[in-house]
Amino acid sequence: MRHAPATQHVWKFFRTGGLDQVALETAEDLLALGELDQKLWIALSCPVKGLEMDEGTLALIDADGDGHIHVKEVVAAVEWAAAHLKRPADLLNPSAALPLAAINDLTPEGRTVLASAKHILLALGRKDADVITVEDTADSAKILAAKAPNGDGVVTLRATDDPEVQALIKDILTTTGGVPDRAGGEGVNEEKVAAFFKEIESYLKWIDETAAKNIRELGAATGPAALALRTIRPKVDDYFARCRLAAFDARAVAALNRPETEYLAIVAKDLTITAHEVAGFPLARVDAAGRLPLLENVNPAWRDALGNFYRLAVVPLLGADRTTLTAEDWAALTAKFAPYETWLGSTKVSVVEKVGEQRARALLNSRERKALDDLIARDKLLAPEYNAISSVAKLARYHRDLRTLLHNFINFADFYARDRFAVFQAGMLFLDSRSCELCIRVDDANRHATLAVMSKAYIAYLDCRRAGGATMKIAACFTQGDSDYLFIGRNGLFYDRQGRDWDATITKIIDNPISIRQAFWAPYKKLIRVVEEQVTKRATAADTAASGTLQSAATAAMAADPKAPPPPPAAPAPPKKFDVGTIAALGVGLGALATAFGMVFGKFVELPAWQVPLVIGGIVLIISIPSMVIAWLKIRQRTIGPLLEANGWAINGRVKVNVPFGASLTERALLPANAKRMLKDPYADKAATRRRTIFWVVLVLVAAAAGAAYMMKTWPFAPKAAADTKPPAAEPAPRK
Repeated sequence: MRHAPATQHVWKFFRTGGLDQVALETAEDLLALGELDQKLWIALSCPVKGLEMDEGTLALIDADGDGHIHVKEVVAAVEWAAAHLKRPADLLNPSAALPLAAINDLTPEGRTVLASAKHILLALGRKDADVITVEDTADSAKILAAKAPNGDGVVTLRATDDPEVQALIKDILTTTGGVPDRAGGEGVNEEKVAAFFKEIESYLKWIDETAAKNIRELGAATGPAALALRTIRPKVDDYFARCRLAAFDARAVAALNRPETEYLAIVAKDLTITAHEVAGFPLARVDAAGRLPLLENVNPAWRDALGNFYRLAVVPLLGADRTTLTAEDWAALTAKFAPYETWLGSTKVSVVEKVGEQRARALLNSRERKALDDLIARDKLLAPEYNAISSVAKLARYHRDLRTLLHNFINFADFYARDRFAVFQAGMLFLDSRSCELCIRVDDANRHATLAVMSKAYIAYLDCRRAGGATMKIAACFTQGDSDYLFIGRNGLFYDRQGRDWDATITKIIDNPISIRQAFWAPYKKLIRVVEEQVTKRATAADTAASGTLQSAATAAMAADPKAPPPPPAAPAPPKKFDVGTIAALGVGLGALATAFGMVFGKFVELPAWQVPLVIGGIVLIISIPSMVIAWLKIRQRTIGPLLEANGWAINGRVKVNVPFGASLTERALLPANAKRMLKDPYADKAATRRRTIFWVVLVLVAAAAGAAYMMKTWPFAPKAAADTKPPAAEPAPRK
């Protein structure tokens, strides 16, 4: 017999549900998990979502973030937690709070974690506390992260009160962009600041090159002025084109200014100056004069853009008193910026152009830049402290939750225990006078059923609903009782692990035997159902025929003329001719059946009294045994492995659900031990009860009479009939 390779650690196994499972009882067991043969693990993988366990803890264990926890990740989590605790065995005795005294302060990392835990409690106003919880770490992380600096190397506007530094941060955010901050929002880090000032240097170099070519009409202000001109160029060109059409034919003025119906459609809405409908209208009223106002009587959606153009381009070149433009003025302005725009079109535009040359030169070697660099450096210095906060949260979660994962992954001790649920059990279903504990949450019943059918269990899929629109789907396994009154559409009540109640309705069923008792009576129940179906079918057909006849007669009566004489009586139908051969065949068949029945009944009557019950019992067993054998084979193979596999688990062992364990997973309604029953039912069917009583009394009397008659016949001291009495024969005389 071959055995698995020996390990230095002596493992202990317990047998539950017909499966050998490794016991986790000591710190040595935990530290040696990496040596345990993976073939002896009950599960090799489980999903992060959909389990009755804190998903935050599972996400921490899922180191590669693929949504599944694997063997190596479980081993790594145990080793990390054991290294940070003085007694690794504490992982097997979890509690909601992590004692500070349990943290291993003999290593530098452990001392940092302990100091961070004390810092958290101090920030929460619990300086003298000697325990810390997962909730404490979550709250403290928010408190410390909301402060600045927070250790992520990202500086936001709330990190300083200096308005000039804040202005620099805004410039960087609007040009090179920002990065997410740990406390929320966006900020700048060392890389973004370096990229911004690199763009500043390139932009200023480019400015110097343009100055040498003498193409900047307004010097340093040429760029912003050209940008303002480019912004309104399409709308200004459109305006003067409309004015030229109006000068050509006055009849076009109304159409060029948009019809009144379009204004009425806009007025009916909530009007804003940035509305798309308003922005599409001309810049100003179109007329033959062709003068574009820049400050007044302009399209509200373009007021700011025209004002910016007036301030940056018109005032420096034409003077502040020029508040309107003609087509000639517009052509002259565009001509002045043409060389600059031509050169600009052949060069890549810098992202910091909107900052402007003057501010760019001021920022290049400014005090704000040094202050921002110092803020980022101070923030990065706190990274170890913040990471230690994360380690405290991680250790608190592992101390609380690792034992649960180990007893639902390496072994299934929680599933076979009667004092707790496994992490995959979603709650308890009450339906058909039974409670089902083996309820698993599913996403898609049809997809889940394709694999779950291999479990050989009776599974009912239910849609659960709560007030407020919350929904959930579960798969419930019935492992005791029968399935006579389990059908699609039946309602029950489901309680989740938080104690909340859900309305549940059966939507799909995977039919498998539930118990041997159900299998014993199954053939007879099927026979009764067949008889009922046939009787119902015949009765329905007869009722349909009778209804059709009555309807035809009523229709004929309504359509008949009341003054017309009654129709002559119909001629009697000729007698049906029967086939002689058919009658003969039926007679032969009935005779054969009667003969066979008579022979069986005769043999049955000739049996001794003590053999009659045995024969009846044998007939019953002959009918029921095949169904019972099939049920026994399926129940013997019943396992929850496929149920979990369909949800993304990788189950390594055959997690069986035998008859005794199944009886504990599904409990039937039983009266309390100290209950008192009042058997008198005021609404009982007394006539039916009387008929049943008479039937059983008559049956017992007939059986007793038959037994008495048979016993009298076979009684050894019974007197023999006179006809059978003969005198003894005379002995022959001896010869002389």
